[in-house]
Order: sequence, then C-alpha cells, then structure tokens
Amino acid sequence: MSHYLSRFKLIVALVLAFVLMFTLALPHAAATTQPEADTPLNLQQLQKLSVQNVRQISDGVQLDLGDYQSTLHLLSPDLFKFSVLPDGSEEKDSPAIQKKDWQTPAFAIRDQRNQVVVKTDKLTIMLKKKPFAIKVLDQSGHVISEDYLKNGASSGYENGKPYVFKKTDKSENFYGFGEQTGSTLNKRGTAMGMWNTDAYGYTNDTKYVYTTIPFFIGLKKGNAYGILFDNSYRSYYNMEKESDDYYYFYANGGPLTYYFMNGPDISHVIDQYTELTGRINLPPEWALGLHQSSWGYTPDQLTQVAQTYRDKQIPLDALHFDIDYMNGFRVFTWKDDYKKALDKLKQMGGLHAVAINDPGVKADDQYSIYQDGTAKDYWVKKADGKPYVGPVWPKDSVFPDFLRSTVRDWWAGHVADSLLGSGADGIWNDMNEPAVFNDAQGFNHTLPLDAYGTDDNGNKILSSEFHNLYGHLEDEATYQAWQKTRQDERPFILSRDMFAGTQRYAAVWTGDSLSDWEHLQMSLPMNMNLGLSGAAFVGNDIGGFGNEATPELFARWIELGSFLPYSRIHYDGTSDKSYTQEPWSFGSDVEKISKKYINLRYQLLPYLYNAFHNAAETGRPVQQPLVFQYQHDRKTYNISDQFLFGDSMMVAPIVEQGKTSRSVYLPKGETWVDFDSQKEYQGGQTITVNVPLDSMPIFVKKDSIIPSRDVQQYTGEKPLKNLILDTYLNSQASFSFYEDDGHSLDHERGAYNLTNFQVEKRGGRIVFSQDKQVSNYASAIQSYTLKLHNVDRPSMVRTGYQAFDQTDSLEQLGGQDLGYYYDGTTKELDVKIPAGLQSKVFIR
Repeated sequence: MSHYLSRFKLIVALVLAFVLMFTLALPHAAATTQPEADTPLNLQQLQKLSVQNVRQISDGVQLDLGDYQSTLHLLSPDLFKFSVLPDGSEEKDSPAIQKKDWQTPAFAIRDQRNQVVVKTDKLTIMLKKKPFAIKVLDQSGHVISEDYLKNGASSGYENGKPYVFKKTDKSENFYGFGEQTGSTLNKRGTAMGMWNTDAYGYTNDTKYVYTTIPFFIGLKKGNAYGILFDNSYRSYYNMEKESDDYYYFYANGGPLTYYFMNGPDISHVIDQYTELTGRINLPPEWALGLHQSSWGYTPDQLTQVAQTYRDKQIPLDALHFDIDYMNGFRVFTWKDDYKKALDKLKQMGGLHAVAINDPGVKADDQYSIYQDGTAKDYWVKKADGKPYVGPVWPKDSVFPDFLRSTVRDWWAGHVADSLLGSGADGIWNDMNEPAVFNDAQGFNHTLPLDAYGTDDNGNKILSSEFHNLYGHLEDEATYQAWQKTRQDERPFILSRDMFAGTQRYAAVWTGDSLSDWEHLQMSLPMNMNLGLSGAAFVGNDIGGFGNEATPELFARWIELGSFLPYSRIHYDGTSDKSYTQEPWSFGSDVEKISKKYINLRYQLLPYLYNAFHNAAETGRPVQQPLVFQYQHDRKTYNISDQFLFGDSMMVAPIVEQGKTSRSVYLPKGETWVDFDSQKEYQGGQTITVNVPLDSMPIFVKKDSIIPSRDVQQYTGEKPLKNLILDTYLNSQASFSFYEDDGHSLDHERGAYNLTNFQVEKRGGRIVFSQDKQVSNYASAIQSYTLKLHNVDRPSMVRTGYQAFDQTDSLEQLGGQDLGYYYDGTTKELDVKIPAGLQSKVFIR
C-alpha cells in the first residue's frame, strides 16, 4: 500500500521543508512514477557466436564459443539449464533457485559436423554450431522451441545485455510473467518489462508494477513448455509484438541463463518450475478466512470493526494494523493505544492480527534500531561508501542490506521480538520494492542504481542487480522470524514485492488498485498469471484501495473476492474520514450480499484448504485460468474473466458496471452444473446467464465431490464433526481429502489424514466408499453427509445388512448417526454416514 498518495491532509500540517520534500509523493505524481527510460536492444550489434570446441561434462555438455562458454546442464529428462557466459565467469544461480541437488538423467551426446545432439528419454536438444543456436524437440520429433536466426544471431550479449530470440508462429500463446497489467490473460502480442515499482493506481497500460517473476509458459499447438530467465536485472519481454515470426527477452545486465522445462501439460510445467524455485508452504487455516484492513484505522475503529463483524455474524479471521500503529513510523515500535487495541482483539476470540512492516529504518540517532544497524554497518550504501539516506514515511531513512545473511538474521530477530512477540500473528511486508520518495532527486522512486550491498562473500552488488531481489530477501528474513519465536507455528507473510521463488515465503497481493471497474477487471488476469508463475497464494484489495467504491462495485468485488485464494478487504481511510469500506458500509442490500458470499467461502473452506494442499504439493494454482485444465480447447486461450476455483468449480463474475447478464463459456469435455439452479449444460458451448446484483455465476463439473462444512464465524470456532460431500454424479466421482490441525508444522512430520472418497454408479445403484490411506491425525470428524444432486428417490439405502432409515427433514437427519433424507422438489438426497464405517454404502 503506497500510503503517501492520499496523505495531503497530513502534509499540509507539517513544516514547509517537509512539504517540499514530499511534493512528489502526492497522488498525481505518484501515479506516473516509473523507472528510467527503457534500454532497447540494438539489432545491429547482436553477437554472431559459433561453436569452436565441444566437451562432455557429467550432466550435459560444454561448448567453447571463443570469448564465451555455453553450458547445458540436464536436471531431469525434460528440464535443463542453459547458459552463455563470458569466459572466466562463474555459473551462479539467483536466489530464485531452491533445488540444486538434481539427479542427472540418462543421456547421450553425438558430436556431428555442424551440430551437437543431446538426447534424454523425453527430449532431443540440437545445438547448432554455426551460427550458434538451440532447438528442442519432443519424443516424437516435433519442435517444442527453437532459436530465431534471421536477425543474424539467436542469443548472446549486446553491449552487456543478455538476449535470446525464439522462433514462433501464429498458433503460439503466452502466459505467466508474474504480475502484469492489462485485461488479457494471454500475453501474445504484448511487450512487458520487469522492474519492481511502487505503482499506485496503475492502469491497463502501466508497464512496471510491484513484482518480477521472469518465468513464462508457451503454448504451441496445444503443447506447453516453460522458460525461467534466471536474471535479476531489469528485463524485457517482447512476445510477438514486433512480428509473428519471433519473440525475444533480454535484460539490462547480468547472465544469459535460463531454465527450460517441457510439458506438454501446463500442470507439468508448473510442477517442474515450482520444484526448481520452491512451492508455497501450507498456510495456517485462519489465513484462508476473510481479512479486514484500512489505512487509517484508529485503535477504537479496529476493535469496533471486529465487534461489528461478530455482532452481525459475518465471518472474519484477521484484522490488519497499518503504519498508524508505529511511533513516528519507526519500524518495530508500537504506540500504546494500538498495542492495547491489539491485546483487546486477541482477547475477543478467533481474531488474528497482521502487522505491517516496512524496510525503511528512520535515521534517528535516538532510535535503537538505527543505532544498532549503524554500529554493525548493516545499511545499503551509496557509491561513495556512505549509507544511502532517502525519504520514506519516517522521513530520512536507511535500508537494510538484506544481501547478507547476518542482516537477514538481525531483521528476523526484531520481527520475532517486536512484532510476533507483541502478539501479531502475521506480517505484512509493504514498500519493499523498495519504494523511496526520492523522485525529485531523479532516482525514480527507489534506491539509486549505483547504490550497493555486500553479499556473504564480500562482493559488492549494485542496486541494478539486487533491486528486484530486495523484497524477496526481506520476505526470507521475515520467514526466519518464526523459527526464532514460534518454531512450530506456520508463518503468514503478505508481501507487495516478489521475485521468482518468493512464493516459498509469502503470499502476494496486487498492490494499490483503485476502486473502479478497470481494476476489478484487471485483477482476474493478474491473479491467474501470478498463479501460473508459482504464486498460488494471491489476492487483491477487495473494493479497491484508492478512491471510493460504489455499492454496485463493492457488491461485485466481494462476490469475486470471496473466491480469491487470499481474501482481504483493504482501503484508504485517510483521504475521506467519513468513507468506510466494510460489508455494512453500502447499505443493507450490499451487506446481505457480502454475508451470503463470505458465508459461502467459509462453507467451502475444506475444499479450499485441499486446493492449497495441492498447491503446496505440486505448485498447482488455486485460482486457475480455464486454459490450465483445458489447453486443448482453443476457446479457453483468451478467456480472462472466468476462472476455476480449485479443480472442480468455475466462477464467472460480473466485472462491468451495470451488467445484469453475461456470456459464460463452458469448456468442452465436461458436463457443467449451475451451482444455484442445478441446471446441467454440456461443455463446448457459450451460454448467456442472468446475473442480478445479488448473484454470481458458479458452475461445478459433473463427476465432482466438493467437501464443505457448516458456516463458522472464524476458522476453528467449531470442530469439524460432520464433513459434507457435495456430489455431482454422472458416472464416477472421487476426492482425495487431506486433513491436519490447520496451524502447526506437525503435518511435516506425518501428522495428517488422507482419505479417498469415491461415489460411482453401478447399474441402478450408487455406491459410496472411503479408503483411509493415511490416518496419523486425531480428526474430530464423526460423520459424512453425502449430498447427491439430481437423483431419483431411493428405494433403499444400506450398508452390509443394515438399512438406513429415512428421516422427515434435514434437521432430523442431523441428529442421527446414520439415515437419509430425500427432497422431491430439488431431487437432492442427503445420506448421513458414520466416519468410521468401513463397508460400502449402497443406494438403490
């Protein structure tokens, strides 16, 4: 949250010097803040490299290119690392790379006249000698990817800038790239840049926003591959914007190193990418509930808002403490009245506190954090070797040199003692691009490019190289804080800034959006592409952060927001003290809509928690674009306003003002069921649905089981005793249900349950069975309610020789250990089954 943007009322109350210093921190200036001008490639100066010698190495091949050396490392049968580096340069991974101990696959090398051929059992990699180029083929000999040579050179360095050109065709589409603006999911035909930027009020045309994830997925003729450009400098991606014949990417400096992974399924690409860079850790369950936040909450408002949620019986799990809680914006300090509010919240039951934290440390000789960091020489330095001092919230500030592990450990200690030790349950890392209010100095709102830090080996690293890594390293340090004070508790960290791999430490939200329809529309492809880039724990400020939402806009946003992986209402409450953005702020109708969809989120928490477990295991996104599961259905390639929530539910929100109907594409190969009406549709068609303000189209795949539960006011309020298995059956449905305690790290030591549920039709019978594959956690679940939709009245329900009794109502069924209830109007059958029942249940 770029708080400076609406701070005019505060600024005018300060002395003139302070006003002048912060002039460029006002809304109009900040909205246009961007880095220095782009640095284009000079196509006349591309290097024409050729292979002069070939040497096999233990995990691949090394090629002598004269003044350069190219190395191909085989990490798995369909994943390799490729680099072109100046002679004498050391191969070096960025902090994005987590896994380095790969088991080299079996491979063979043939050194031919004008090419070197490297084969695994999945890929054939052809390295052309003159001019130097690389081509990758699949098992069938089809080209997956190949370099483009018509510019005279495929890869190399242009005035120190590493570049790669790839050949393509009109069938290819591109996804990923982390956080990018624009209302389209498919980035074919676009030119993008990556330089972490405090981009308040960004628009569809803003080129640089908060995160850098230099990874993308190519989808060509229905088959997918992925490329991670492992370079932390400012980088650029021209994806067929200049020509349908090629795309290219390059950086302002650093190494030409990339990782290539073959699919052909998108899911396999993401699995490999997140194996390489790390996956999200399973979050505490409370973090999946609703969060409420405002910049400008007073201590009384924090407790009043929390109490109002409870009084109105709208579920809530977390309140956020924005920068107001600090003493003069000094990090790791608390004002007394905010500390009392924190203590009061923690006594209310079921409420968690998330405290904001910024990297800028006030340069104040009377401030212990500054004194200690200065004594230990822990700050980022200017080119002249003195600590860089720049204005942020506390005015003149210094910035920790997170490149050093000792500094990260020092920072983690303060997070542990001053924030977690004071009762905060989560940390919200903001302003960590890092943002600096230095535009008048010509430094483009961040550290000067020639500022430097020092790594653990004593090497000076310029800001031009570590800028995009700064937030990643701060998030790593913050993650370490739990190990110091809450060793068996799952961390929750929310970060505005990311690099590739940051997903293993933090969730991300898409920064300072505005309360307008453009930002609501844009949030969908932004989230989905972040999910395709490994960042499964993603969300947006529900209702928008800046400006003020209308009742209609907030209603549509909370409907969608209830289905985001990370769900937080957050707004600027300082510009207009009379404006609020809680569910009850827009009248009773919008409050009712909000409660309906927030309740639905809490009902679906068992399903959502399992989607997060899948993400932690395989990198699978929680908010999935349709193309993720339906990459062979071309009609999904450009759908940006629908998504899959987990694997089985599809959401089609309204994102345009005044709309009360919309078209919905139903991917082919499935039967889709309207969640509200239970009407069934065959896939492969576009339908039009009516969508009054109090509704949002949700569809469920036939042959799916959706685990759910009764609504709670907060996670953990009531033990999960009855698990509802909402089942949409055509022929066979299954679900592998994961369960643990939701808060500790015991699951990493095996304390979890995994139960496979299966429901299938066998002639005129429906058969339910469960297989408890892992039973290492003391579950509270005592029963299941198998809820079957659109079925005929049963003549018998039994298990073994025991018949189930029919009840007269769902309420009566709820009080029994086993039985069933059939609603002839809705054609819904509910069967109550003891969780310990080992035999199958037969429904005739």
